[in-house]
Amino acid sequence: MNIVSKTLLGATCALALALPCQAADTLMMATTTSTQDSGLLEFLEPTFRQETGIELKWVAVGTGKALEIAKNCDADVLLVHAPAVEKKFVADGYGIDRRQIMYNDFVIVGPKKDPAKVKGKSTSAALKTIYDAKAVFVSRGDKSGTHNAEKKLWAANNLSPDKEAFYVSAGQGMMATLAIAAEKGGYTLTDRATWIKFDNKNNPLTIVVEGDKALFNQYSVMTTNPAQCPKVKKDLAKKFEDWWVKPSTQKRISEYTLEGKQLFFPNAGK
Repeated sequence: MNIVSKTLLGATCALALALPCQAADTLMMATTTSTQDSGLLEFLEPTFRQETGIELKWVAVGTGKALEIAKNCDADVLLVHAPAVEKKFVADGYGIDRRQIMYNDFVIVGPKKDPAKVKGKSTSAALKTIYDAKAVFVSRGDKSGTHNAEKKLWAANNLSPDKEAFYVSAGQGMMATLAIAAEKGGYTLTDRATWIKFDNKNNPLTIVVEGDKALFNQYSVMTTNPAQCPKVKKDLAKKFEDWWVKPSTQKRISEYTLEGKQLFFPNAGK
């Protein structure tokens, strides 16, 4: 998997005095690719730094990989979107103080000609139709939040496409998976935020299934458990989590748009 990492540092050296920079408080976050690819983090980070004085560094991977990074004590905090997996992570003692902060939804996209004829169907009916038609379906296959959601949707239909020839496991992030689906003329499940970013490009895909309750996509923050990882910056992590749920940040999340479309919807405390 290609790991996209982003480091945003705001300190300025006193070059005239040739003195080293004074290191600011820094916090390491492991997060999902959709928060990176959508541009949300670059939109929010300057405000976070200004209001807290904390330099936020992050690595953007699938949720499964993000949890592994935290489990290995290589991240202080997490921003991820696989609720069942996150709750197990906390129950197993690896994370604390999980708080939901925002949501959007998943959509199923596919070729504009829609060879499997699934447009407008429910999620359940669409996946069964794709399975029966043996239409190409490209999975992220990377234990990400999106991959976990996809597996749950197949399982709800008692379908196991993993061994089928039409099922392609990309093992990559969402943007790469969308590109593969476009190239192969296949269907895939994507979070809406990444889809909006991808759809800025000329591509042969379109949304074929949306608006189903089964496609709800919750995002949460939590802290790596200091009892497991003593070097975790617990005090900074608390400021990080408090910042995400406060009203002004929730409002700022709602203000982030791309192509005039809102990408994330705040729901802290709900």
